[in-house]
Amino acid sequence: MAHHEVLLIKPVDGLGAEGDQVKVRAGYARNYLLPQKFAVALTQSNRKQVEALKKRRTSRESEELAGAQALAAQIAKVSIAFAVKTGEGGKLFGAITSADLHQKLTDAGVVIEKKKIHLHTPIKTLGKHEVKIKLHPEVSVEVSFDVVSENPIVEAGAAEVAPKVIDPYAEHTKMAQNAARAAEKAAKRNRK
Repeated sequence: MAHHEVLLIKPVDGLGAEGDQVKVRAGYARNYLLPQKFAVALTQSNRKQVEALKKRRTSRESEELAGAQALAAQIAKVSIAFAVKTGEGGKLFGAITSADLHQKLTDAGVVIEKKKIHLHTPIKTLGKHEVKIKLHPEVSVEVSFDVVSENPIVEAGAAEVAPKVIDPYAEHTKMAQNAARAAEKAAKRNRK
């Protein structure tokens, strides 16, 4: 197989960053890297550009690191809770995925790419969960979030005798919010 040595002028995932001299297959260089202007053929005159490219690379990487650290601080301040529909015994209808997490973060004003959220399996249980968000090779942040039920959970089998309501996250449920609103209205009526 024929190989070409090229000088990268833009970062390419899995290959290198600007200023790197890499050896790639001739077709990859000819059909992708060179036409897309990610690289130039390595010649004696191009070797002089290496220092300028490495300086640009260093400044870009330091800016990316500072931006990732600032974003990590912003993400750490965000509180996320999902109110989901549940069935008998607290079983979720559906699951919480990385797309749902991405949407909640976007709603909170945090702008990140969805692929940076590393949720290995969709969340299908109530409770507190954590997810890792990798913002930069050197910066990652753990985000914890709650998954709570919109409706009170009735224990399976206990519904015939006396329904036993289990709702450990009552402050997050709609029922608790409706009860609080009703109590406020009643208190206002009593004051008059």
